[in-house]
Amino acid sequence: MRGQAAALKTALPAEGRAPASAAQRTDEVKPKITIPEAVRRCRCMAGDLNASEFSLFTMSVALERTRPVPWFDSQHPGVSEATRLIAGPDGEHLLHHARTSTLPCWWDDVQGSLSLEMLAKPDMGRRLDGFALGLSGIAFPVFGAAGRGGLVVFLGREIAIDEELCLDIHTRCFALFESLSKLGTNELDKMPVVSKRELECLKLTANGMTSEQIAAALKLSVHTANQYLTNSTQKLNAANRVHAVAKALKLGLIG
Repeated sequence: MRGQAAALKTALPAEGRAPASAAQRTDEVKPKITIPEAVRRCRCMAGDLNASEFSLFTMSVALERTRPVPWFDSQHPGVSEATRLIAGPDGEHLLHHARTSTLPCWWDDVQGSLSLEMLAKPDMGRRLDGFALGLSGIAFPVFGAAGRGGLVVFLGREIAIDEELCLDIHTRCFALFESLSKLGTNELDKMPVVSKRELECLKLTANGMTSEQIAAALKLSVHTANQYLTNSTQKLNAANRVHAVAKALKLGLIG
């Protein structure tokens, strides 16, 4: 058992280094993977961790986007409230960790419910503040083709994990994300890059404001406010502003 744990630990990337190919660490993974299959694999990992929920997020390289973007979760094709919360402002510190470290990070919202003492070791994981979800969690930073990054998050009231399982799950997360990031035509490739101003205008639209009211609130001309809304509608491939707001909410871009 110790030998296997050591092998898995060697397989995972050291702090600050790009991860090695997941295909070299695990059995051969087919480059084409369906979303239902990816959801099934995450569900299996959640079961191994005794987690009740899971989410997979992507990280945009765009500077305008400072939050993790949900791709799917345990309620697929729907989106759970926990996923929406993590994708909101509270998720920014989680995204910062994932951009600066390959170590797992964890939080304990239910005192005594999380068996993650071993993650207190500097070389195993880092503790973050909770999300007020009423659920504890562990997040695994992952990287795939073309420099894509992401997070695989598991949540639950009685998550249990030891060093060997942590290394195993992290390796499987890397393999899964690498397979997903190789897809040629999927949501990752079509993920819109919506600017901060465009998102602000969308959020105010969601609050019921007109173009004139948005322009006054953001100190813009009405023409500029309308242009931001037109841009975001086009980027989200939406039929109109209302549709754009709905898609932005589903993606966790606004909350």
